[in-house]
Amino acid sequence: MTTNMGKIDRTLRIVIAAALAYAAFGTTVIGTGALFWLALIVAAVFTLTAFVGNCPLYRIIGLKTCSDCG
Repeated sequence: MTTNMGKIDRTLRIVIAAALAYAAFGTTVIGTGALFWLALIVAAVFTLTAFVGNCPLYRIIGLKTCSDCG
């Protein structure tokens, strides 16, 4: 699997995932319904793609945010 995400993109995804997880578990802002689960799913996807370095959506639309990938 080729990398199509740069360091800044990956870091931002981790930060956003952490904020979503905190909002879901640490506050009552999101609640306990569908929005709670949506926040956790988005956080999980962002974390996974950040660690792998490959975003499937980027591949579909032909976007690369790294300067040294392919």
